[in-house]
Amino acid sequence: MKLPPHNAEQVNALIRMAWHDRTSFDQIEEKTGWTEKQVIKLMRREMKPSSFRMWRKRVSGRVTKHRRLFKAQTGDSE
Repeated sequence: MKLPPHNAEQVNALIRMAWHDRTSFDQIEEKTGWTEKQVIKLMRREMKPSSFRMWRKRVSGRVTKHRRLFKAQTGDSE
């Protein structure tokens, strides 16, 4: 999978959004056009291996990073 063109400012913004617990991957895709898989690939490339593993562990267990899981848990029917 090839990553979309980007510059250092875009990479920094994507990393900030990816680390933020309340920004879902769906919101990241709406704002930037980057899919969850592309964000994960970018994070793997840009971060130290230990930081990437820590981030993946955090987001894998967060329903707020996945809009459908969050809505299912809260009963929201948007």
